[in-house]
Amino acid sequence: MIGQILFGVLLIASLILFFINAKKIYRNIKLGKSVNRFDRPSERLKTMLLVAFGQKKMFKRPIPALLHLFVYVGFCIINIEMLEIVIDGLFGTHRVFSFMGGFYNFLIYAFELLAFSVLLGCVIFFIRRNFLKLKRLNQSELNNWPKTDANLILTAEILLMAAFLFMNAADQKLQALGAEHYHIAGAFPVSSYLVNLLPDEVSSLILIERFCWWFHIIGVFAFLNYLPISKHLHILLAFPNTYFTRLEPKGKFDNMPSVTEEVKVMLDPSLPPPIGEASRFGVKDALDLTWKNLLDAYTCTECGRCTSSCPANITGKLLSPRKIMMDTRDRIEEIGKNIDKNGSFQDDGKALLDNYITREEIWACTSCNACVEQCPVNINPLEIIMGLRQYAVMEESQAPSSVNNMFSNLENNGAPWKYSQADRANWTNQ
Repeated sequence: MIGQILFGVLLIASLILFFINAKKIYRNIKLGKSVNRFDRPSERLKTMLLVAFGQKKMFKRPIPALLHLFVYVGFCIINIEMLEIVIDGLFGTHRVFSFMGGFYNFLIYAFELLAFSVLLGCVIFFIRRNFLKLKRLNQSELNNWPKTDANLILTAEILLMAAFLFMNAADQKLQALGAEHYHIAGAFPVSSYLVNLLPDEVSSLILIERFCWWFHIIGVFAFLNYLPISKHLHILLAFPNTYFTRLEPKGKFDNMPSVTEEVKVMLDPSLPPPIGEASRFGVKDALDLTWKNLLDAYTCTECGRCTSSCPANITGKLLSPRKIMMDTRDRIEEIGKNIDKNGSFQDDGKALLDNYITREEIWACTSCNACVEQCPVNINPLEIIMGLRQYAVMEESQAPSSVNNMFSNLENNGAPWKYSQADRANWTNQ
């Protein structure tokens, strides 16, 4: 009974804590400006099923995609067994679903194979990251916490799957010894190889089985509450993020509505002047971004596929699209803590531009959309970069000299080049 009460307390506490942290993230995302991403629902659903559920974009790189599929499918399906663990924990039963007979054996058989695939995938991922030193997994923006975060979660998954298999091995041996409470149930294709590693005494086996059971369930509760402070939040947010993805062609840039209205009035003075004034052109801080930009930031997996495909980064420029997303998430988190402390946002003298993202980074972008194309969960760093550029040009008139020269040429010559319109055809005389 004490175990059941303790289990109930841990279950409720972990769910409440997760709800509190998830609510803060939802509040932070809602701080972004409005943008309509609720149109064309069937097309959005198809995109989500292909990209998030079907892992379509992951398979541009087959080997990591296959390993990720092991971890993704295995981790999701194995957690179905959590339902049985929760019922057993609350009511003191043991393998409560075993009444399903052969189908239950099939499920346990499949869970063990998937658990082994998750364990294998995580071990290989750990080796790739820490020993093979893949460049995209060891760049400067991943120093300190991001690297620790990735290793912590891989280690946790390895330990959770190992505990799951040793729990089944001890259970299997207890069943064979006819121990009380451990009736015959389940099929164990992987953990059967661990049986000989375990002692023969019933009391020791029960201790191992119970330890692994508690380790597994407490580990899952801890993992649930680790998600909101980890890049692994993408396990949950990949689905809404791909559903609300931008459906227009990637190369299409949206006009700023306030500027469009001004231009229309300039071209046709008979039109009424625009109502109201734009509070700000472009993006200076995270609060100037849309809620979808902020959802992108929280969904970023930090896999670095965007950065490894970025021509600016490849040629040694400072820009890393992954860092753009990580900086955006860090800034909106800072704003959220400011609100928690003061009740509403109080100016802290910081901004996304300059304090987090430098001007050298935003002007290094070629706007080629390679980062958007490569992202496995349809994150769009380019929208943030273009917003920051718009602010620098339209609010501060601060742009690199080459860009300012282009603006002057457009104004004076109607073209980005320095030659007047009258001289455009001179090349035909050469």
